[in-house]
Amino acid sequence: MPDTPEEVSPPRRGQIVQHVYDILKDDILNLIMAPGSPIDEVQLSERMGTSRTPVREALVRLAAEGLVITLPTRSTMVTPIDFLNLKSFFDAITLMYRVTTRNAAEMHRESDLVVIRECQARYAAAVDNQDAIAMIAINREFHAAIAEAGRNSYYTSLFCRLLDDGRRLLRLYYLSFDDKLPREFVTEHEEMIAAIEARDIELCDRLGASHAEQIIRVIQKLLIDQRPSQISL
Repeated sequence: MPDTPEEVSPPRRGQIVQHVYDILKDDILNLIMAPGSPIDEVQLSERMGTSRTPVREALVRLAAEGLVITLPTRSTMVTPIDFLNLKSFFDAITLMYRVTTRNAAEMHRESDLVVIRECQARYAAAVDNQDAIAMIAINREFHAAIAEAGRNSYYTSLFCRLLDDGRRLLRLYYLSFDDKLPREFVTEHEEMIAAIEARDIELCDRLGASHAEQIIRVIQKLLIDQRPSQISL
């Protein structure tokens, strides 16, 4: 008798939600879904070929990450980028780059360096592959791992929130290089790891500050050249 084809199980609900979530998150971080744009659940469910329930569940997850917001009318929109408060954001994230890297130099354990180096290896691979979404995600993991190594949960929590808030700005940053990020920026991460391992607190402070400042300079120039009005708020 001929072999009968194996029955393919339909995707589970959790898998469907994850699939919808992944697509929407990529679209938001890639600025395909513009900041401030309304979200139509019916259109999304048709696009995804699913019911509205998985779409709603995916949107709840995205709301928890600050990427979408639910309005009093119960409609949903992509979270706007707050251009008016960018200076405050830049000041705060620069300080946290410095503080967390300094603390990691002082407080890290060998096991922390293993995690940080693993993140760095994956980040370098994403840069080589020009995979901007992976770069954004792994960059967050890299700096969160450094913050964890500093053993101050308050700093870690604040820094992770700032890193999450800045993901679309980081996307603009990578776009300015057409996603072909120069290897020197991978080298910056390597220098930070070496300084942490050497427990050179002052060098870590300087590297953290310069790492933040060069990103900020590029984003500021991009916004001046292109104007925020070109990005829907």
